[in-house]
Parts: sequence; C-alpha cells; structure tokens
Amino acid sequence: MSSKALPRFQRLAVAAAAVCAAGLAGAAQTMPDGRPTPSGQPVPRWLSLKSSEVHARFGPGLDHRILWAYRVSGLPVQVIAETTEWRKICDPEGAVAWVHRSVVSSRRSLFNATREEIPVRSGRSPGAPVRARLSPRSLAAMDDCEGGWCRIRAGRLRGWVRETAVFGTQAGAMCDAARPAGPRPGPADGGG
Repeated sequence: MSSKALPRFQRLAVAAAAVCAAGLAGAAQTMPDGRPTPSGQPVPRWLSLKSSEVHARFGPGLDHRILWAYRVSGLPVQVIAETTEWRKICDPEGAVAWVHRSVVSSRRSLFNATREEIPVRSGRSPGAPVRARLSPRSLAAMDDCEGGWCRIRAGRLRGWVRETAVFGTQAGAMCDAARPAGPRPGPADGGG
C-alpha cells in the first residue's frame, strides 16, 4: 500500500467507525418489538397532554376513528409505541389510544389515580412533615424522582410524594404495546 493511500484508508476507517457508532446509539432506543424508535427516544417514556382537548384515535392517522377526547391538559401518559408522527399511549385508566405527536409535551407531571389523598412531604422521608395533600384524581407538575420519591410543584407548593403512590413515574410499560387501542379490558374481557 502506498504512503498516500494510508491516510485515505485511515480517514475511511474513522468515518466508518463514526457511522457504526451513530447507528448503535440510535439502535439503543427500541420499541417493545425490537424495532428502533422513529423519534430516537426510549419506549416506554412519559409525556403529558398539551391541551384540554386531545383526540384519542384507534390507529395512527387522521383516517382512524376517534375513540374519545381527553379533556385534561397536563395529564401524564406513557408512550408504549410510536410511528414518526403518532404516539401510542397508555393513560391512568389503563386505556390505550393513538395521539398525534404535536399534542404531547415532554413536561413531566404526575396524577393521583387513587381515591385517597396522598401526603406531600417536606423531604424524602415517610417521617418528614406533611406540607399538603394531593387530592384524589388531581395533577401536579413533577421536577424529578430520586430514591423512591418525586419532587412536585403545585402553585407555590413544593414537596415530595412517594414514587409508587402516583401515576406518571413508573419505569416499566403500564400497558401492553401489542394491545389494540380502546378502553382497559374489564374482568369479563380477561383483563384486570
């Protein structure tokens, strides 16, 4: 090999290594079926609804029928699959639907899906003083979670809630990505 060919060969090797590394980095974000995600973001992941009217569709496209409309801005939803333009989501009721990517935000929130008040504490400890209570079926903005606790904001209130007590923080998929869009199956449908 000539001395002029060596630098060219080295440049090609470096370029090929860079392309391979970029491909591997993109392949790290996959959907449950193993395909890479179109957005390059992980699935499942948490987003929130941007507006107080979001149409939930049976499939990914305007030609699919509207199943219902979400009427709560800031509601946390979990992306369980996606196309380039559409996100298949799981909501606090366990329902699955498709929404357009333009109606979701990366702002994090959490939801008290229970019928009980959840104590909002001044620190990350079950013994920390209670500052307030998160009412049943209510939302709060979330800053971050660490050590099993999530820091929330609601108006001027700042505090901590247990990560396991709220919807919008779980690491694993809350709904099966292979399930067709629609309400959560009930006991008669084989669901829970």
